[in-house]
Amino acid sequence: MASSESTVPESLRAPADIGQHYVECAIEDCTKNCQYYCNPCHRPMCKQCRDEHLVSSDTKNHEVVLYRQRRRPLPVEKCRDHPTKEIDMLCEECQVRLCSKCATQNHRGHLLTDLEAIYSEKLKQCMEMNHKLHKYFLPTTQNMQREIMEDVTQIKTSMENARKSIKDEAEKIKILVDFVMSENIEEVNKMEESLLEQLQTQDKIYDEYSSYLKDLVQDFHGYLSTESLEIISLTADKFEIQPIPRTTRLVPPVFTAGPYCRDGIANLLGRFNIPTTKAENRKIKPMESESTQLRSIGKQLKEDIHAQKQTLSPSSISIIRVSECSVPSVENVCHVSVGISGRLWVSDWIGNLVETDLLGTLLRNIRTSGRNEGYHAVTKDRKVFFVDKDKKVIKRTEQNEQIAEFVTTGDWTPLSIHSVRNNGDILVGMINDGEAQVVRYNMSGKEIQNIQRDNKVGELYRYPHYIAENINGDICTSDFHKQAVVVVDKLGQHRCSYTGQGLPISPYGICTDALGHILVCETFSGTIHFLEQGGRFLHSILTPQQGICSVCVDDENNLYVGKNNTNLMTVYKYQKLSK
Repeated sequence: MASSESTVPESLRAPADIGQHYVECAIEDCTKNCQYYCNPCHRPMCKQCRDEHLVSSDTKNHEVVLYRQRRRPLPVEKCRDHPTKEIDMLCEECQVRLCSKCATQNHRGHLLTDLEAIYSEKLKQCMEMNHKLHKYFLPTTQNMQREIMEDVTQIKTSMENARKSIKDEAEKIKILVDFVMSENIEEVNKMEESLLEQLQTQDKIYDEYSSYLKDLVQDFHGYLSTESLEIISLTADKFEIQPIPRTTRLVPPVFTAGPYCRDGIANLLGRFNIPTTKAENRKIKPMESESTQLRSIGKQLKEDIHAQKQTLSPSSISIIRVSECSVPSVENVCHVSVGISGRLWVSDWIGNLVETDLLGTLLRNIRTSGRNEGYHAVTKDRKVFFVDKDKKVIKRTEQNEQIAEFVTTGDWTPLSIHSVRNNGDILVGMINDGEAQVVRYNMSGKEIQNIQRDNKVGELYRYPHYIAENINGDICTSDFHKQAVVVVDKLGQHRCSYTGQGLPISPYGICTDALGHILVCETFSGTIHFLEQGGRFLHSILTPQQGICSVCVDDENNLYVGKNNTNLMTVYKYQKLSK
């Protein structure tokens, strides 16, 4: 299986532990800065030596190109059959790599091709492929993932709203049921009262009739108890008994339950339906629209010939690797913040934020919603501030290790954060519906500065995912979508924008050192670009490394470098630091 590490030909590698910042002219006794390269000789050279090289009768026909257009030398590989010979040809018929002796012995009459030309062309294709991966496929995929996370939040919000609506509708129906039930019970009570009154009236009639009968019985008992002729005088009406009163037997009302069923209740509550609208495919920006980013590296190098005319001072800095440690509980090292002496805060692209020491000991772990941005910072009083993208809140740690809310950002989604050492202000890079800004808060959480546009250049930011402040108060922002390092002064006025040396850049982690230099990770080339305070490119530090994405410098000039493809963090030391 192919290694994930980028492969750099041995002839191009610098010593493993030393970071070189410039290439010197290879002509004897010349220490000037290299600008050109002789392909036949495979030697870097300055402008003066190039002119002399092309005048010489021995080398006047040599192909001398800009250093960045150079043809890489063929890696040295000895022939197995002729160990003293180097492989430098390809037999087109046999598709076998061979040396000059093999060509004369076993491949006479075959079509042979210079292996160095093939190697150079394949290397160019690899570089172009690497460029496409970093400038189109990886960013586009990350944008799709960001869309998915936004969809997750939207779906959760929609489902919660649906649950609330269902409960609200059910509560309304309960209220109506209670109201109708109360009305029905009241009507039953009234009917009961009316029926009882009628029955009481009937009962009273029979009471009166009973009294009449009792009087009649008493009279006839009297007649029977006496032996008197008065009974003869009783008239016929005395022997008539009033008929028993007739009354109506009342029929009690009967309750008839209304028709209801589960579907009927469901109709009352309302149904939760999936829309019939056909789901749309996520829009993927076509590669053709990225033509500015994906032009051939060779063409860009030809267009950017003037970029090679920079003059660098060879007396600048070099760095030496000190140590390397594995950061626990993170997938990779997307951002590093310096904490108390010997401790660091490190985050990865899936929201893990940990405190560790240089031995790789896990000291604290905080779960966040951060991704591959510089979303945490340590203040001068050692509090940790970090952004909560999902809730659009800036949070901070307290002395009791509790987490408190510092300030909310309203409709704006915070991406990056930086703590200003001299006064404790907090700088936050944020986005909202295609717009971007950098906001300054004081330690009380009050917004005291908003940087979004400039009168001369207009829109300053698009996606400010890493941010730092320089020693002169300049705010330096790594803007992924602008493919630039944007520098504004302390008043928010545009000072400069660094967009690379001819080729577009993919800037990630950014920091500044004690002398005001700007260091920014450039993920396409896999190096750290070293800029002066005014944004002018000085040189690259470190040999190309795949996945380099985070950088941080502490007060003791230790340089911490992290990558997006491993949880290993490398510590370097400024060997010499002078203006």
